[in-house]
Amino acid sequence: MTEQRLFPKPHSARNITPFSSARQAWFWFVRCQTARIEGARVVADAGEVVRPCDPDDVYNAVMRLKKAGILGDRHLQVLEYFGLVEREPDSRDPREKDKGELWQQALDALENVLVTRGIVKRGEDESFHHEDVAVELGGDLSPCGM
Repeated sequence: MTEQRLFPKPHSARNITPFSSARQAWFWFVRCQTARIEGARVVADAGEVVRPCDPDDVYNAVMRLKKAGILGDRHLQVLEYFGLVEREPDSRDPREKDKGELWQQALDALENVLVTRGIVKRGEDESFHHEDVAVELGGDLSPCGM
């Protein structure tokens, strides 16, 4: 068996912003994976916000939970589906109630792993609002161009 060599990732000169929840990390991972499938190259430290991990780190955390028997196939199906449609299961919809429970179980387990690894920092505001960044909206902002 060959010896696995681990090479540390270079640290960014910019501020690293951990995710505020496993939910946020999961949706980020799915968007990155979708971009990869569409042909984009995911490059570390290339975005506006520098994250403490690569998308593969989130995927590997989920796969370790699956291998340990903490997450099952149904958990993975729910994570995949709602990740792709970029929303959480709606607890008000009786068809999605069971899926909502699986979603929450999966994210709770994933969050524990991601907090331990420093990828998620609990207590951070989950919104994308940053006081030091001002965005001016331009163009016609009225509904339906009215």
